[in-house]
Amino acid sequence: MHNFFLAIFTLFLTGCDVSQLNNPYSETEGNLPILYSSFSERPKHLDPAISYSANENVFIGQIYEPPFQYHYLKRPYQLEPLTAVKMPVIEYFNLQGDKIDGRAVNEIAYTDYTIEIKPGIQYQPHPAFVEANRQLSAEQIEAVSTLSDFNQLGTRELIAEDYVLQIKRLAHPKIQSPIAGVMKNYIEGFNSFSKQVARMKRTAIKSISLSGVKVLDRYRYKIRIKGKYPQFKYWLAMPFFAPMPWEADEFYQQQGLSDKNITLDWFPVGTGPYYLAENNPNQRMILLKNPNYHKDYYPLEGEAGDKEKGLLKDAGQVIPFIDKVVYILEKENIPYWNKFLQGYFDASGISSNSFDQAIQFTGTGSAQLTEAMKRQGIQLQMAVTPTIYYMGFNMLDTAVGGNSERARKLRQAISIALDYEEYIAIFMNGRGVAPQGILPPGMYGYQNGKDGMNPYVYDWVKEKYQRKSIKRAEQLLAEAGYANGVDPATGEALVLYFDSTSVGADGRPQMNWYRKQFTKLGIKLIVRPTDYNRFQDKMRNGSVQMFLMGWNADYPDPENFFFLLYGPNGKVKYGGENAVNYNNAEFNRLFEQMRNMDDSPQRFHIIQQMQEIIRKDAPWAFAFHPKSFSLYHSWYHNLKPNLMANNTLKYKRIDAKERAEKREAWNQAVFWPLILVFFLFVLLLIPAITAFKGRAKQVIR
Repeated sequence: MHNFFLAIFTLFLTGCDVSQLNNPYSETEGNLPILYSSFSERPKHLDPAISYSANENVFIGQIYEPPFQYHYLKRPYQLEPLTAVKMPVIEYFNLQGDKIDGRAVNEIAYTDYTIEIKPGIQYQPHPAFVEANRQLSAEQIEAVSTLSDFNQLGTRELIAEDYVLQIKRLAHPKIQSPIAGVMKNYIEGFNSFSKQVARMKRTAIKSISLSGVKVLDRYRYKIRIKGKYPQFKYWLAMPFFAPMPWEADEFYQQQGLSDKNITLDWFPVGTGPYYLAENNPNQRMILLKNPNYHKDYYPLEGEAGDKEKGLLKDAGQVIPFIDKVVYILEKENIPYWNKFLQGYFDASGISSNSFDQAIQFTGTGSAQLTEAMKRQGIQLQMAVTPTIYYMGFNMLDTAVGGNSERARKLRQAISIALDYEEYIAIFMNGRGVAPQGILPPGMYGYQNGKDGMNPYVYDWVKEKYQRKSIKRAEQLLAEAGYANGVDPATGEALVLYFDSTSVGADGRPQMNWYRKQFTKLGIKLIVRPTDYNRFQDKMRNGSVQMFLMGWNADYPDPENFFFLLYGPNGKVKYGGENAVNYNNAEFNRLFEQMRNMDDSPQRFHIIQQMQEIIRKDAPWAFAFHPKSFSLYHSWYHNLKPNLMANNTLKYKRIDAKERAEKREAWNQAVFWPLILVFFLFVLLLIPAITAFKGRAKQVIR
């Protein structure tokens, strides 16, 4: 009997791997340079002409290559060649076709961007480059269920014609590119081409010419822009302007493939460092290193302090470093967080549920890792995003709007009373920065310190910004004719209206906070809950009084923020992005002068003048720039937030040996509870067996 239990127990122990029983990955991957990440929602579009979402750029940024990219390390953000040989050659022409100086802005009718790409760049292996695969029969299509079912793969060299074809695709109405409406205002012939090909098949546009975009030779193409638009160079670093081989368009247009989700939206084709090897959005998505990727190298230099942070250890090394990226579907924050702590994910954001476990604040209010995180060697990275949120005052409103001194002082008083430092602490776990102007940190024209302060809302105290006292707000309110918050027209508290789409229980604390801020001035704030569609209608017809809104930069140029307050972009009159309908003649004049200028001391000075006008007029009460918090394990290297680039995966490196060692140390299986339960079971079983034997003997007798 005892020998039986001993044999069972020995078998139990020898049959168990006593390390990492919770490991969700195969043992063969343990020491390989693989990055483990996650996604919570299936990317809808992987076609670079259509995609315009952050969760999609996570993938297509590694697969497609526009001609230019942002330098990974340098700040402020700088463009550099990617597939291009050099930065574009830019030439200016008047209406007569004469080449002129770019400084004569009023005479410039057209700007030509000539781009030369590097020879020898190859596309990823793909069935589209095999001619037979572009002429499949119905029986052949029936036999395949996914892209990996194609045995014959091919490639070819990247040529200038591929970039031209992609711009034509942007113009095709059936593709519905989200930037088509913008590009028709700039690219010569874009709108007329769009009308011409509206009823044509997508594959037919290859042979139709677009007057403003021309192939000059195998490796050079030219784009003609109306007038002068310096910001166009930033568009050339977006996936919208990545190349598209005509073979891919022809391959994916074969009838029957789309029924099997074999489409460009599902399986992209590019020249980038990675290709999408598996697309199973109900389980995982996998990127593999592109075996045809051209020579690319880690930057040789960065900004001050990068070397000391270890960001130049790999300077000049061939990239990418990571061979494979596994994105696993994780819809819930808590399971993801636990796997991160166990070392099974290499990086993590910080949800509200885990914030206190990860972050603590010092006496000065700065955020740092908790001791538990430090013991695990986890790294914290924080970055202010190129985004601004603001409370907008409808400048067409009779109470808070207009250019009168009364309305201006009312807006200034409200701007002081809205204590967004408190809001950031309460509702954002400190993950934000109260703005001093319209430009976020890192943007050209942004000023830090006393010179960059908003003097109408803040004071400079002990080398820091300090929000003005509520007494100053009350003084401004009295000067505006609303002493103690009383409206002289009614003899009662001034009533103001705030339209919000935060209508659910989750938004109720924030709305109560806003009411409290206005109560400090004696003003009664009425929150009007509004569904999103109704809110948009009210914005279009100008029937809102105050509202909360935000803007995320498309490119790192101040024009992309200042245009939000340019008069001719007014929402009500022109249908533009100027949601508050602000219209200041001097601001408009300076904007028109600044927007087409190259960066220079003169442009910088004009930007500061525009900031001053906005601060004084206060069409916005600046709310916050969000701050991203990210956690990384110690084996994850070359990490620097780059909030403009979406192709940064190639620079990052995994120390797989360190990861394997720490995973093993953190995930040792604990067997003593099982052993204890086993012996308790045995002890309970022995009396039963003894009793059974006794009854058996009695029966035999």
